[in-house]
Amino acid sequence: MSSLKFSGLKAITICAALSMTAGLALAADGNVSASQILNALQPKPVTRGLSTDSLADSAAKAKEASFVQGLRNRQTRSLSLSEREQIADIATTKPNIDLEINFDYNSASISKASMPSVKALGEALSDTKLKGSTFMVAGHTDGIGGDTYNQELSERRAETIKRYLVEKFGLATGDLVTVGYGKTKLKDTANPADPINRRVQVVNLEAKTASK
Repeated sequence: MSSLKFSGLKAITICAALSMTAGLALAADGNVSASQILNALQPKPVTRGLSTDSLADSAAKAKEASFVQGLRNRQTRSLSLSEREQIADIATTKPNIDLEINFDYNSASISKASMPSVKALGEALSDTKLKGSTFMVAGHTDGIGGDTYNQELSERRAETIKRYLVEKFGLATGDLVTVGYGKTKLKDTANPADPINRRVQVVNLEAKTASK
């Protein structure tokens, strides 16, 4: 119990991370613009004439697309461990960006200082250039505290971001898949208590604009 209290005394930091983007230069206050987020999340066009996909590759992509479609409108807590791991595997190959989003003390409420980044995220995700994409919003905690506590906390963090994006920017709930990973996927495994581990990943899972 004491470890949970200790965890609660720390500032809660959330990062929105996507796996294929090079490091993004943040402003002094940690905020980024909607255009920076949009550029990072937009997939690069693929010229079909130059495609060398085999039948096996095409089948795998079709299976992946079917899986992603099946995630739409699923409740965060309804996802099984195997489904969460499959989502994590898919996320490693998709466009990404890191954002710092702080939450109020011992709360899932977004801090005032981080609102510019969250608003920029909403503007980017609602841009027509990303229309048709399905985004993963995955919560992560640091390594302090119990497994169950951290799992639930990570889910609440992801859901907070989704709720804001739906209510303030009119994004479709089905376009935002929320997942919780608790402390199972630390960004800095050598330092479990490092704030860098307390984050939310946002990944463009299904980029309908990728092919041209």
